[in-house]
Amino acid sequence: MSAKPPATPDDHHDPLLPPEMALKAEHVGVGKATMDFWSLLALAVLAGAFIAFGALFMTVTVAGASEALPYGVVRLLGGLVFSLGLILVVVGGAELFTGNNLMVMAWAGGLISLRALMRAWTIVYIGNFIGALGTAGLVYLSGHMDAGNGIIGRTALAIAESKVAIPFVEAMALGILCNVLVCLAVWLTYSARTVTGKVLVIVPPVAAFVAAGFEHSIANMYFIPLGLLLTWFGDATSGLTLGGLAMNLIPVTIGNMIGGGLLVGVVYWFVYLRKR
Repeated sequence: MSAKPPATPDDHHDPLLPPEMALKAEHVGVGKATMDFWSLLALAVLAGAFIAFGALFMTVTVAGASEALPYGVVRLLGGLVFSLGLILVVVGGAELFTGNNLMVMAWAGGLISLRALMRAWTIVYIGNFIGALGTAGLVYLSGHMDAGNGIIGRTALAIAESKVAIPFVEAMALGILCNVLVCLAVWLTYSARTVTGKVLVIVPPVAAFVAAGFEHSIANMYFIPLGLLLTWFGDATSGLTLGGLAMNLIPVTIGNMIGGGLLVGVVYWFVYLRKR
């Protein structure tokens, strides 16, 4: 009787090990790059809305909390609830630009072209913007900003103002740090076999980046436009402008691409897939 080969992670319900995770990341990247335009755009719109829901949840949670709780605790609570956004994206199957920066692993391995990579990123980025912007509009029209005697609106405006005030280089650095953690969260989900496992590995990295005050380009597509709506059509007074939105999104997006694509995706490709 022949000896049974040793078990591998694919033979049972154990989590995948990093080498298998790298292969899965490549496979996922190829699937995203070859998806048809309308499906990719629709899933990107959903992801923008999902991240906006996480941002909304965070705004409600931290509104007024600083008056009763220490700064660090308030930031932690905000980060824990913001993780709802990435959970919805990963488990619900949407397409998020920041997480899709891991597609560089498929490109580095020669499985997709640079053109296909940039096509996917462009479609998803635009779709994320549509979803986040549309959610901001619906939240404004719902009157939600008046809740708690207007404290939700004041908190939302303060968040938007704080983001546009960040200098260019600092915003880029914060974007790098943010997407290192976001892409690590996505990377860890490749090891998970169950929905529970995916949720558990998403929460700590996302909570960490929010608590630390790092910058996420897609979340800012919700936060800053909502502040603009409060300024343009509400009673709020602020210095928010479309130029301020652009001057936040440009460096944060560049930073997100460096953090997720280079410092996570390329590094893991180099370690596990380079020799192939």
